[in-house]
Amino acid sequence: MILEGGSIHVDGEGTCLTTEECLLNKNRNPNMTKEQIEDQLKAYLGVQKVIWLPYGLYGDDDTNGHIDNMCCFARPGVVLLSWTDDEKDPQFIRSMEAESILSNTSDANGRRLEIIKLHVPGPLYMTDEEAAGVVQDCNAKPRLPGTRLAASYVNFYISTGGIITPQFGDQKWDDEAVRVLSQVFPNHEVRKYFCLIYQYL
Repeated sequence: MILEGGSIHVDGEGTCLTTEECLLNKNRNPNMTKEQIEDQLKAYLGVQKVIWLPYGLYGDDDTNGHIDNMCCFARPGVVLLSWTDDEKDPQFIRSMEAESILSNTSDANGRRLEIIKLHVPGPLYMTDEEAAGVVQDCNAKPRLPGTRLAASYVNFYISTGGIITPQFGDQKWDDEAVRVLSQVFPNHEVRKYFCLIYQYL
């Protein structure tokens, strides 16, 4: 079975999150059904329940919608979900569908999930200058001006006593991400890391 680390997220107590957009993509496991993939995840990860969200973050074309940009466990029974209040943003329907599924399911231990919304920045788009600064290598996907960036605060890094959260130059939502993560992880120091350039790689 083909999958990358960012395509799954587990709570350590028997529950796995993933997206249909990614794991059911024809470029991953075209000869496997959803049920077969789920059986393999249960066998190899030791989980009892797999929660499938339809999509990952809008614009996350390179990974075909990895779960780690869309939703993650903060701890067992609690998830952080990429969110937008802008009904005109294509991300809105994705977040709404994910919230509906998460609100109407339970984890492997029968707990209803608490959903904490983490608003996405922007939307952010690649500028002409930024696109010109990316060196095209081999058969890599072109980085074109105007391409929407799959920017999300859900894809943070957690270590012992610390959180490194992405920052994108959108002051309102950058600050909000720090505030939310500080509340969710009160025993961790939240550090900011400006990572916009890495969205192009």
